[in-house]
Amino acid sequence: MNHQLRPIPTALLALALISCTGRTAVFHSFAYEPGGSQACETDGRHVYANPILPGFYPDPSVCRRDSDFYLVCSSFAYYPGIPIFRSRNLADWQQIGHVLDSPAKLNLDGIRLSGGIYAPTIRYNPANGMFYVITTLVDGGGNFFVKTDDPAKGWSDPIWLPDVGGIDPSFFFADNGDAYIVHNDAPQGTPRYDGHRAIRMHRFDVERDCTVGDSWVIVDGGTDLRPEPIWIEGPHIYQIGDRFYLLAAEGGTGSDHSEVAFVSTAAEGPYVQCGVNPILTQRDLSPYRSSKVTCTGHADMVRDTDGSFWAVFLGCRPYVDNLYNTGRETFLLPVSFVADGTPVILPQGEPVPMVVAKRNAEARPQARWEARFDTTALSDRFVTIRTPRTRWHSLHDGALRLEPRPVSVADVDNPSFVGVRQQQACFTAEASVEFEPDTDDDFAGLVCFQNEAAYLAFGITVVNGRESVVVEKNDGGRRSIEGLMAIDDRAKGRPLTLRIAGGGAAYSFVLQTPDGPRTVATTDATHLSTDRAGGFVGTVIGMYASSKHKARQ
Repeated sequence: MNHQLRPIPTALLALALISCTGRTAVFHSFAYEPGGSQACETDGRHVYANPILPGFYPDPSVCRRDSDFYLVCSSFAYYPGIPIFRSRNLADWQQIGHVLDSPAKLNLDGIRLSGGIYAPTIRYNPANGMFYVITTLVDGGGNFFVKTDDPAKGWSDPIWLPDVGGIDPSFFFADNGDAYIVHNDAPQGTPRYDGHRAIRMHRFDVERDCTVGDSWVIVDGGTDLRPEPIWIEGPHIYQIGDRFYLLAAEGGTGSDHSEVAFVSTAAEGPYVQCGVNPILTQRDLSPYRSSKVTCTGHADMVRDTDGSFWAVFLGCRPYVDNLYNTGRETFLLPVSFVADGTPVILPQGEPVPMVVAKRNAEARPQARWEARFDTTALSDRFVTIRTPRTRWHSLHDGALRLEPRPVSVADVDNPSFVGVRQQQACFTAEASVEFEPDTDDDFAGLVCFQNEAAYLAFGITVVNGRESVVVEKNDGGRRSIEGLMAIDDRAKGRPLTLRIAGGGAAYSFVLQTPDGPRTVATTDATHLSTDRAGGFVGTVIGMYASSKHKARQ
C-alpha cells in the first residue's frame, strides 16, 4: 500500500508551521516494519492478499466513478476523520487524504475513543456529478453528510440531518434520479428484545440537501424475527436491473457478525430476505482453523469496470483465540449471484481466503515504511487522538518536535501524540528521540495505544532522580512499570533509539546503548486486543511527549 506524502489540510498543517521554543521532544526518525510470516504474503501478478487495508480500517464503504474507485473507513475519535483511498483495481489503494480534515468539520472534544465517526458511506451521484460521504458523529451531534465534485480536492462543511436518527446512514441514488437515505434506527413501537433494531428509509432532496417527509421501516429486526436477530445495521441499497438489493450487517460486531441480503422490486420496498442468508459469515467455522479471520460483516458492493461485482467488508485476524491488537481490517472478495439472484460474498462454511485471484491485481510483499520529517507536513498515515486545539508539533531541520504539554495519553483529551495503525501481529516500530526531562512528570518516547486505559509506553523520564528509560503498562487503568534502565552518562544529551518488537501476544522494548541493544522489558500485550480492551478500535503506535505522565510503579 502506497501512503502518499502530501500535506494534511488545515489543522495538522497549521501545527507544522509553528516554531517550537523551550524544552521539546525531538524525533529524528520513525519507522514501521512488518514482521513474521505476515510480511511474506504472495508476490505475484493477477492475485492480491487479504486484508487489502491491514490494521484498524473498519466499516469500509466503496464507490466508483469511471475507472476510479474510492474507499472510506470509520475513524472514531482519531483526527483527521475518515481516511479516504483511491484505486484503479480495488486491490491496491493509495490514501489521498481525509474527508474531515479541519477542526471546523470535526469536533471530537471530550468524546470517548470508540465514539466519534461511525461507518461512513461514500457514494457517487451521476445525476449531478457529486460525491457524498454520510456518517454519524456518535456522542457529538448525530448524522450528517459532506459532498464534493473531486474527493482529492477537499469536501464541504458538514450538512446535518436532524430528522435522521440512529447510526450507519447510507445514500442510495436510483437510476431514475430519485434519492434516499437508509439507516439503522429504533423499530416501530417498543423493541421486542435487547438488540432489536430496524432499517429505516427517507426520501432525499438533492437540490435542497435535506430529507423529505417521514421515514418508514423497510426491515424490522433482521432476516427472521423468530430467533430474535440483533443489531441489524450498516445498510446499503443497490439497483441491479429491475431489482433492488439491500445488504446489511446482522449479529453484532463480534464473532457472530454476518452480512445478510434482502430484495425488492421497488426502491421504497417492501424488502424480503433473499433465498440465501447469511451471504457472509465466519461464525460457523472451526476455531482451530489456520489463517483464521473472524467477525466478518459490514459489507459494501461495487461493480468493477468489467461488469463483475466485488465486496469490501471488515474482518479480524486473531493471533490466538479471539485476541487481535490490529483491530478490524478491510477485506475484499468477489460477489457471485446464485440461482435466485442472491448476491453471495462467501458461501457458508468457507473460510476467508488470504490470497485471491484478480485479473488486474499485483500482490506485493509488505515493506518497511519510514516517515519523512523533511517535508512541510506529516504523511496522511499519521493521526492524532481527538481534535488538536493548540499548536504542539512542528517539522523543523528534518525532525519532528513535540511539545510536552500537561496532557497524558491516560486523559480523555488531545495529548501530544502522532501515530500510525499497527497493521500486523508481528512488527517492529522504531524511533530516534532526543529529550531531557526535568522531573518525573516529563516523558517522551513511543506508545502502543489502544485506549486511555490500555496502552504500553516506552520512553525517557526521571525515576528516583535519575534520567531513565521505562516501559509502563496501563491494563484496565492499572498502571505498572514493566522495565527500567538508567541512561548511561555517555548517552545523555544524544538521540536515543527506541525499538518495539511486537510478536502477537508479547512485545519487547529495546534500547540502543553505546554497548549495543539492550532489552528493557518483554511484556504481555494481550490487553491491547480489542476483545480485552473493549470498544471498536485497534492499536495505534506513535510518538508522544507529556509534562504530566508520571510512570506508575
